[in-house]
Amino acid sequence: MLLTKRLSALFAAVLFSAAMVAVPAQAADAPADAAAPAATSAPAAADSAAATPAAESAAPAEAAVAPVVAKEEVANPYGPDALWKTGDFVARSTLIILAIMSMGSWYIIVTKLIDQFRMMGQAGEVKSKFWRANSIQSGTASLKETSPFRFIAESGSKSTQHHDGALLDQIDLNTWVTMAIQRAVEKVQSRLQDGLAFLATVGSTAPFVGLFGTVWGIYNALTQIGVAGQASIDKVAGPVGEALIMTAFGLFVAVPAVLGYNWLVKRNKNAMEEVRSFSADLHSVLLSGVMSTAQGVKKG
Repeated sequence: MLLTKRLSALFAAVLFSAAMVAVPAQAADAPADAAAPAATSAPAAADSAAATPAAESAAPAEAAVAPVVAKEEVANPYGPDALWKTGDFVARSTLIILAIMSMGSWYIIVTKLIDQFRMMGQAGEVKSKFWRANSIQSGTASLKETSPFRFIAESGSKSTQHHDGALLDQIDLNTWVTMAIQRAVEKVQSRLQDGLAFLATVGSTAPFVGLFGTVWGIYNALTQIGVAGQASIDKVAGPVGEALIMTAFGLFVAVPAVLGYNWLVKRNKNAMEEVRSFSADLHSVLLSGVMSTAQGVKKG
């Protein structure tokens, strides 16, 4: 019995020793097994890292090689050309009226500016030539025939020489010369204001002409919607767009006319100041010359 216990204890000790030896061996084998997948994954990572720059470098190359596709430009089917082609008689007539207004306005603006520049230059000639002459006649002859200052000077000179008629004899010479010069000044002012009434008319009526075209275009749009029985965008966009173009044309014609009118009126005011100053000085010179001549005749 005692021997059996001793054998059992010896056998248990041997098994325990064998188990202790087996556990370190398995622990040593485990790192080796774990290192093997790591070693195998390392080349794969290297391969992927090497493949990534290659893919990135290939992408720009493909982008450079890819052909550039041109952007397709779609023509506007509802522009001014379509308005003229598809518009009816009323729409075309409205466009023609606005075009005539615009051309007339620009013609008047340009021509009146030329006349004003010429007149201001002639005012400078009056100071340098007329007032330095020996007499009214020689000073008048030194001015250009188209000069308004020469016209005023000739009118004043003739008024001192011709004072005939039973009724006209009742007017004193001072009043007669004043009236003659004043009439000449008024004619010059009327000539400067030629065309300004047209600009004022265009500036005040062109927006309403364009608005009439807008109303007519919207009326056509509503008619097309009623005929078609549906208010789709393709049925509404064309006529309404054409109607709004009419309003834009009306403003395009009216704004330059109003600005040109105000600018020309201001410049006419400056030009007429030169004319009135010249007429006042001429009136004084003419009367002084007539008075001195009359006194000389009486003394003789």
